[in-house]
Amino acid sequence: MEPKIGVLVMTEPTPESPFPGRICVDSPALRDLLGRGVSIAVIDSGVNAEHPHVGKVAGGVRIDLTGDVSGDHVDRIGHGTAVFAAIQEKAPGAELYAVRVFEDRLRTSVRALVAAIDWAAERRARVVNLSLGTVREEHAEMLDAAVGRLAAVGGVVVAAAEADGQRWWPGSLPAAVGVVMDEDCPRGCVEVRGGAGRDLVVAAAPYPRPIPGVPVERNLNGISFAVANVTGMLGRVVEGWGGALSAEGCLGLLGEPG
Repeated sequence: MEPKIGVLVMTEPTPESPFPGRICVDSPALRDLLGRGVSIAVIDSGVNAEHPHVGKVAGGVRIDLTGDVSGDHVDRIGHGTAVFAAIQEKAPGAELYAVRVFEDRLRTSVRALVAAIDWAAERRARVVNLSLGTVREEHAEMLDAAVGRLAAVGGVVVAAAEADGQRWWPGSLPAAVGVVMDEDCPRGCVEVRGGAGRDLVVAAAPYPRPIPGVPVERNLNGISFAVANVTGMLGRVVEGWGGALSAEGCLGLLGEPG
């Protein structure tokens, strides 16, 4: 298990335009939306609340390899902080919770990941960001059950559907919002399009927030941050959306052309 470093009209594909479209933070429908009231669980290496790119942290928890829970959600690696900041950049009004499943390296267990998703479901998180996943299909059933429990309380998982030519779980599951990275996609936009192994995926830039004076190629990058960029955008568009979230519904919201 490792990472790779509401005022909208839902649209449907047509024969002339097979993909719903692209939406950007500066599109008219989104300018006044900030993700207010939307709870987002960021399952990663925790967060450094003192980082200048990080705003308010709503809370957090640590989940170890066996699934046991404690309160230490401080990031000691940096990955989770960069993911947290990328989400918060697009949805600054959202309530973000840090769920730490990594210790001193970017590896965890399926048991920990399932426990983390269940922790988010118990607190009725609207969106769960997973900038991590597994290529081992034998874990799909356990992950599918956890994603289903979250869906049952109205939440949705955002995770990688494909990276480096391989399918990833849980992002490949129909109940998850699957993400792919596109270096040509602007950081402020996401695009719903056809995807290998499933009907639709969301494409996004694989870059976190830029660091002044640091070239893009020397900063962190990869599918982790494409997922974070999609989560941030989703947090923004579902502000005021009172109903349950589903992968299909989220794809419709993210597909509104901007």
